[in-house]
Amino acid sequence: MGFLKVIEWTETDSDTIVYKIDTADNTINRGSVLNVRESQVAIFCDKGRMADVFLPGYYKLDTDSIPVLTKLMSWKYGFEKPFKSDVYFVNTRQFTNQKWGTASPIMIRDKDYGAVRVRGFGTYAFRVKDAFIFMKELSGTHSTYTTRDITDYIRSMLVMGISDAIGESGIPVLDMAGNLLELSAAVKKSLSARFEAMGLDLSGFNFESFSLPPELEKALDESTRLGMMRKNIDVYTQLAQADALKEAAKNPGAAGGTMGAGIGMGMGLGMGQMFANMSQNMAQQQQPRQTGGKHCIHCGAALSPNAKFCPECGKPAASEGVCPKCGAKLPASGKFCPECGEKIR
Repeated sequence: MGFLKVIEWTETDSDTIVYKIDTADNTINRGSVLNVRESQVAIFCDKGRMADVFLPGYYKLDTDSIPVLTKLMSWKYGFEKPFKSDVYFVNTRQFTNQKWGTASPIMIRDKDYGAVRVRGFGTYAFRVKDAFIFMKELSGTHSTYTTRDITDYIRSMLVMGISDAIGESGIPVLDMAGNLLELSAAVKKSLSARFEAMGLDLSGFNFESFSLPPELEKALDESTRLGMMRKNIDVYTQLAQADALKEAAKNPGAAGGTMGAGIGMGMGLGMGQMFANMSQNMAQQQQPRQTGGKHCIHCGAALSPNAKFCPECGKPAASEGVCPKCGAKLPASGKFCPECGEKIR
């Protein structure tokens, strides 16, 4: 049986949180040295009961340096005989770049889109804040305890905190990407008490990405496209008409069929506007013709002063007792029409 003269732990694995010293057949005697490095804490246990906790430093073991263990072992006059004890080293540095993600979408209620499923991904960092509580609540008497043994549990707590933070924030889903720092701070604040209860400290939490359901993203893209088109509808219509005319010029036989089928809507609208303009111009041209001279009372065509029949419709230019201009019935005597004032005699 040998003696442990120097008790220390040189870290070889960056993921190890708790490491138990392999005493095997070795024992601890008065005068043994305990070397605890920075970012480490050492804990002595007797029969599964945690006794003394040593912060970073260099310790020479005696009854004064391990008072709790002395009491547990009933050393009345100090220990001279070798003894066996479990010695654990706890890593207190930060464990950074730990990944988290929502395995299942988080359902939130949005005022614009109703119930929406969202996903999030990012990183977090934690460290052991109170080694005694951590050993008592999580690690227990395992010979080693790594980040892999705790990350699944931490991720479940993070998802719970994220759901709570998003629900209380009231931030619309479209604005969440611009408020990731605020959401990260809210998640960290929400979970700090639960981490402390396990002897841990959530030292960092970050969102890396935030995604919406594919269906909602597609609908938003389509809404954006339509919004851009509405601002430039005249330009798009003209371009569509120009393209239709080019295609019709390439294949004249197909142009009529295309318009007949209603596919060339842009061309049809353009031609309809053209005919409307032509009708308006014709009406404007005919208007002066109706304001002076002798006209047919039936079709309105211009008549020569001595014409008896209309050259357009062939009807009598005027009927006896009827005004040749407005068609009003004339009195038996009088030189002018009582309706329009046209001279008749």
